[in-house]
Amino acid sequence: MSIGQIILRQTQTAVLGLRRRARQFLVAPVALATLLSSCKHHDAVVTDSSAYLQAATAIETPELDSPVNEQAHLAVRPVSLSTQVPAEFREISLQEAVQISLANSKIFRDLGGIVLQSPESTRSTMDTAILETDPRFGPQAALSAFDATFAASVFYEKNDRALNNEFFGGGTRILAQEAMVYQTQISKRTPFGSQFTLRNNIDYDDNNAPGNQFAGAWNFNVEAEYRQSLLRGAGIDFGRIAGTSRVPGVYNGVLIARANTDVSVADFEISVRDFIDDVEEAYWNLYFSYRDLDTKIAARDAALSTWKRVQALASQGRIGGEKDKEAEAREQYYRFQEEVENALTGRVRNGTSPSGRGLHLTERRLRYLIGLPSADGALLRPSEEPTRAEVVFDWDLSLEESLAKRTELRRQKWMIKRRELELVASRNFLLPELDVVALSRWRGFGEDFARYDDPDRFGSALGNFADGDFQETQIGVELAFPLGNRQAHAAVRNAEFLLARERALLTEQEQRVVLDLSNAYAEVDRAYHVLQTVYNRREASRERVRALEVAFEQDQAKLDLVLDAQRRLADSESHYYDTLVEYNNSIREMHRVKGTLLEYSGIHLSEGPWPLDAYADGNDKLNRRRNRKGKYLPGHRVISAGYQE
Repeated sequence: MSIGQIILRQTQTAVLGLRRRARQFLVAPVALATLLSSCKHHDAVVTDSSAYLQAATAIETPELDSPVNEQAHLAVRPVSLSTQVPAEFREISLQEAVQISLANSKIFRDLGGIVLQSPESTRSTMDTAILETDPRFGPQAALSAFDATFAASVFYEKNDRALNNEFFGGGTRILAQEAMVYQTQISKRTPFGSQFTLRNNIDYDDNNAPGNQFAGAWNFNVEAEYRQSLLRGAGIDFGRIAGTSRVPGVYNGVLIARANTDVSVADFEISVRDFIDDVEEAYWNLYFSYRDLDTKIAARDAALSTWKRVQALASQGRIGGEKDKEAEAREQYYRFQEEVENALTGRVRNGTSPSGRGLHLTERRLRYLIGLPSADGALLRPSEEPTRAEVVFDWDLSLEESLAKRTELRRQKWMIKRRELELVASRNFLLPELDVVALSRWRGFGEDFARYDDPDRFGSALGNFADGDFQETQIGVELAFPLGNRQAHAAVRNAEFLLARERALLTEQEQRVVLDLSNAYAEVDRAYHVLQTVYNRREASRERVRALEVAFEQDQAKLDLVLDAQRRLADSESHYYDTLVEYNNSIREMHRVKGTLLEYSGIHLSEGPWPLDAYADGNDKLNRRRNRKGKYLPGHRVISAGYQE
């Protein structure tokens, strides 16, 4: 193949791609016209196809029907060292931050960038509603299997054909026929394994057969059919677990759909809990950033004062004003100035902060989490102080709370309940199919479909139907089962293994909850005692600085001791506030692992209300399932505290 042929083939491929794009109005008309005209001359040698190939392989951005987020395009320039620092501060409490975050969060934000890297893994406030309204696996989809179904059809035929039989061809072996068939039916399944069908059939036949009593005649019949499963597929348990499925291992009943919804509700609660945990952590990090900046500024000012003292000694030619002493004091000042600048803005590398601190950085993070613009001319400033009092948790009460309130355990219990229901349904597939079928049909026949006051017995099909002279009845039994029934036996074993796995997972989860609770319990105690130690360290550093600065003013202390004391004080001050925030975070973590973080934050989650008729209907059914002593009648399965089978 020559180079010219290769270029020609590449150009033809590009042209075909551009033709498809042209149908969607994605290619300029002039370029399209040029390329289409070149297709008419396949023998021409194309000298340059790079422009066509570039147009055909370009990456496209779709045009959305909904408008873009205008707020993102109007973002204000962030505060930095080169810009003027806002003079205004907006005091914000922790409760207010939590309220704003819940009001502004359709998507639960995170600081790890999952919303960009893995948007399909991001949780939102709409996830539970999406599963609830899923047309394949949601509760309404499961209930729709028991909706009444209406179907109707009508067909008209006109036949003109040659036959080999003179009788059916009217003596000429030519059949001339006009026919019409109309069918309508309503069918409904029930969770008990029953199916009711009411069907109406109407047909009209006009042909030239010589044996016909009428040239054209109507048949009108109404039939009622009832089918009841006695073994496989029978019973309300199977109907509400497997639905209309007749395949072992496929369960799409309303109880399975409801269990899936409850699992989704638990996932939603976990997402809310983790989101609030991030918001509170960001709030206290911002508190630390303010205190850390104050500490760095105080240390810088103290270093500046010391530097000026050394310069004064140098100008007077006194001892302590040597060049090395002045350089050492100046280095201390610029060292603290660097720490002030980093504490003010924070450092970001590859989109993340190595230290996770910095006033401007943590303030933007808190703004992002609670759904506020990254900059609006004012800086958020926490108005609450972290607790310094000792918080003591009762171990026995905390253990019981963690095993009862941890959302992960409740989610796993719903998975176990689902597997138990699936095991019940899978055992039903071991039974053979045994159905009872009953059918009753009323017929009507007549020359006309309807004729008023006709004495002829067969003058009107509707009249003949109303007389009730022609009735048909059918009753029978259908039996079918696969020899060996390997699929059903495999489904039972699979359901047993799945149930055993979920139960083992629950056991391991409970052990992990106990481990996390033990760690969190010990961490609260450790953080409090360390806080006391760090406080005493800070006080000692303060006393040392005060003593050395007085001695330095009286020329009784060396400069390096004063500078070292200032550094130690700055470290102890910053470490004290870091430990204070760490102590409060340990209290929050204790509430998280024992399942009470949302209560601790003043947040309550609940499902939306049902229609009033649903409550009345549920209360009526509940009363009918109880005896006079208030106990449930035998045969009713308890699914949860809020739902009885």
